[in-house]
Amino acid sequence: MDLPFDLPPARVAELLREGQVQLVDVREPYEREAGHVGGSLHVPLADLTTAAPTIDPSRPVVFVCRVGARSSMAAWSFARAGYDAHNLDGGMVGWAAAGLPLEPEGGVVADH
Repeated sequence: MDLPFDLPPARVAELLREGQVQLVDVREPYEREAGHVGGSLHVPLADLTTAAPTIDPSRPVVFVCRVGARSSMAAWSFARAGYDAHNLDGGMVGWAAAGLPLEPEGGVVADH
């Protein structure tokens, strides 16, 4: 599957529903607790290097943060390491603005 580096929220939601990508949330724990994408893996940015073995290198991976800056750095680093890595364009702010669901019910995008 040939995907652009930055993926819009609606496309990521579609790929997740189809089970074609892994979504890794690199935000801080308090940010994730406020609201996150169901089915995403939580690995705070500071822990990403040590948690790399938990991310399947044979499947595309999309990284997400609040607005896309931290996740873009993570995606770039993983792409350099040989992963099919991507960034959720606009981050959680973009996800919520697109009307896509957050967990838990009533979840919100926390301020950074």
